[in-house]
Formats: sequence, structure tokens, C-alpha cells
Amino acid sequence: MDLYIGNQKYSSWSFRPWIAMKVKGLEFTAVLRRFDDHPERVDFRTFSPTGKVPMLDNNGVKVWESLAILEYLADLHPDKGFWPQDVNQRAHARAISAEMLGGFGDLRSECPMNMARRIGAIDVSEAVRKDVTRIEDIWRECLEKSGGPFLFGEFCNADAMFAPVVNRLEIYELSQDVSVTTYRIAMKSLPAWQEWQAAGRAEPWIYPEDEA
Repeated sequence: MDLYIGNQKYSSWSFRPWIAMKVKGLEFTAVLRRFDDHPERVDFRTFSPTGKVPMLDNNGVKVWESLAILEYLADLHPDKGFWPQDVNQRAHARAISAEMLGGFGDLRSECPMNMARRIGAIDVSEAVRKDVTRIEDIWRECLEKSGGPFLFGEFCNADAMFAPVVNRLEIYELSQDVSVTTYRIAMKSLPAWQEWQAAGRAEPWIYPEDEA
């Protein structure tokens, strides 16, 4: 099973299935394809129908888009807990994952994920502040109901979908909410998180368009 990913410093969409697969103990090969136009750059359309990452290739079965990959993995491995077992919790987890997939565009645009950035505030729009408030509400509700340490108790796809936001809220100092701090500590304590972050920080490539 091959998971095609972009730069680990910046690729928030790649981070989502990667961290889920690592936490759940799946065997796979991560195939990194750089975003820039260096001479050896591979055309993403040679392996991905959309020309984008992430893209999962499971013995010729290709699945693209982060949430679709996570759903596919849940179908392949129903015993791994990719979604909560309880049907109501599962519906909730899917709802907030879909909200993450299609929403929070201002936060994404103004505050890109960057695993190597030094922590420091930047000026952000009121729209970003609204995105942050909504995320705080989501995390607080989930953690209060589940008791933590992750959104639904055990790590699941919803945590994978929000993983890049943990980085964003920290590096741009966007929230002082207690629930955000508690959740950030839990997520960053994962060996999978630390592995991805170390790889991102080790990358020498810097793309100005991804530097806030």
C-alpha cells in the first residue's frame, strides 16, 4: 500500500491519512513528491487522477482526497477503530470531519500549516477569528463528552482531519482556550505526530507561498 504525499513541512492534506495510518499501525510506504519545480519533479498526474496529494494506491486501487482515503481505510480495517464504534458518536465524528473538509477556508488561506515555523502571532482577519471560535467549540464539546484525550476518547479519523489545525492554532498563537491546549498536548505526544514533525523540520525546501 503506497500513500503519495507532499512536503511534510506544508502538506496538511497529506498529513491527515498519514497520521491515521501510523497511529492505527498499518503497514504502508509513504512516497513523497515535492511541490516545487525542480528538474526531477514528477508530474503528479502520473500517479494521481487530480494531480494532487494525498493519493492512496492499494495494489492498483486508487483513492484520493483525504476524507475518502480515511473512509476507505475504515472499510478495510473495521477492527482498527478508524471511526467510533457507537453509531451516534460515529455520526458526530463524520459530521465534524466533513465540516473540516469543506470549511474553515479563511484559516487555511491566511494560516498555512508549517511544521518548521517558529511560534509567533500574525495579523489575521475577523473571518479567521470566527473559524477559530468554531473549532474551539467543536473540540470543547467533543472532549467534554468523551473525557479525552482525543475528540472521541480514542484517536479516530476526526482527530486526523483536525491534526493540521492543531499546528495552525499553536504556531500562529490563535487560541488560549483550555480545551485547545489540552488537545494539542495529547496530539503532539503521539509518536506519529513527532515523526511527521521531525521530517518536516528536516526538509530543506522553502516555498514562499506557504510561508505566512
